Amino acid sequence: MNPSRILPAPPAADAEGMAAEAQIRASRGRISALYGILLHSRPVAAGWEALLTAIRQKTGIAPALRELIILRIAVLNEAPYEFEQHVPHAQAAGLSSEKIAACRDGDRAPFDPIEALVLDYTDSMTRQIQVPAPLFERVSAVFDAQGIVELTATIAAYNMVSRFLEALHVR
Repeated sequence: MNPSRILPAPPAADAEGMAAEAQIRASRGRISALYGILLHSRPVAAGWEALLTAIRQKTGIAPALRELIILRIAVLNEAPYEFEQHVPHAQAAGLSSEKIAACRDGDRAPFDPIEALVLDYTDSMTRQIQVPAPLFERVSAVFDAQGIVELTATIAAYNMVSRFLEALHVR
């Protein structure tokens, strides 16, 4: 496994930095490898934390759907660290081992129609960026405007996460 391209930021020595670290510990339980790197830029770390906390804890997206999205993005973007970090969250959200495994190969058979639709939307946003009109029509037939915004933001945010992780070899 390649080491991270940037070492984690050293522990903060000033009040502002210690407050930033405390906020991350309070919401995440610890400073992970990802946040250790992000703390090189406190504004980025704070914004990242606020965005990802909103997406993971404050949207109406069901936890199982959210974790399904994250696992699929990790596969598509070849981000194994992200995948492994989210398997326990996916299990806690109720995703079966069969569904977790199916995320890896793109098999839609284990998924209900809404899960399969969300995976199709995730694949489209991640692979092609542009979402074809027929797919968007299917999504908008199931989700209201808030759901579409939250679903789209979740997919976009976790593409950001995996791309950051892989660019810097965060493990």
